[in-house]
Amino acid sequence: MKLISWNIDSLNAALTSDSARALLSRDVLATLSEHAPDVLALQETKLPLAGPSKKHLEVLHGYFPGYQVQWVTSEEPARKGYAGTMFLIKEGLNPQVTFPKIEGPGTMDSEGRMITLEFEHCFVTQVYTPNASDGLKRLADRQVWDRNYADYLAKLDEIKPVLATGDFNVAHTEIDLANPTSNLRSPGFTQEERDGFTHLLSRGFTDTFRHLHGNVTGAYTWWAQRSRTSKINNSGWRIDYWLVSDRVADQVTISDMINSGPRQDHTPILLEIDL
Repeated sequence: MKLISWNIDSLNAALTSDSARALLSRDVLATLSEHAPDVLALQETKLPLAGPSKKHLEVLHGYFPGYQVQWVTSEEPARKGYAGTMFLIKEGLNPQVTFPKIEGPGTMDSEGRMITLEFEHCFVTQVYTPNASDGLKRLADRQVWDRNYADYLAKLDEIKPVLATGDFNVAHTEIDLANPTSNLRSPGFTQEERDGFTHLLSRGFTDTFRHLHGNVTGAYTWWAQRSRTSKINNSGWRIDYWLVSDRVADQVTISDMINSGPRQDHTPILLEIDL
């Protein structure tokens, strides 16, 4: 299987705008279409409750003809046009699709953060993990989410192997971001969030990038848009992951970032596995 995950940061902006950033986003989509993945996971789609428009689907199918589209959006009591996730699934693959609720605190379960696909030999699930937010005002809720999410993946793993991906909003170790010392209490690098990710892995999951590449440094998936030079200087964070059940980790052949050119923010990540 070949699978790709990408936090697109607004599907509407990427597909319908003529801004310089939108053109860069569409260049990335063109690159992804050349990979012809079996499954493409998209996070932070920011779509309205009704989901993708006819125009959105026309553009998507231009890049990925014949793909089935599954999506979930933010709904009340959560904010409109917030978070959201989507899968594009290659024609001929017909997984069972669920939209899990994990008893997340506050409005987290209503923010369209998870979709799970069940195939014959595995689950493929994506998550857009809640950010701890400015001032860490959502950190306590985030810790509850992390525990519940680990429980959810562990239950899936009891049934069949799991391939879990998405924007996990945490740099796990100091080598997963360029400036660890100055970010010790920044959202995404608090000890609480890092411990939550360690706990998730301890439940039977492998960080496939580290499994294949070891302690390589300077490998990131996100560069802040607020800094014009963050990507040029490679001042980034690795916060997007492909995790797999420990028992299939050695069947992963590729786990890497896909070059998104000059576009800052998230870059797509690729997994190839022989199941």
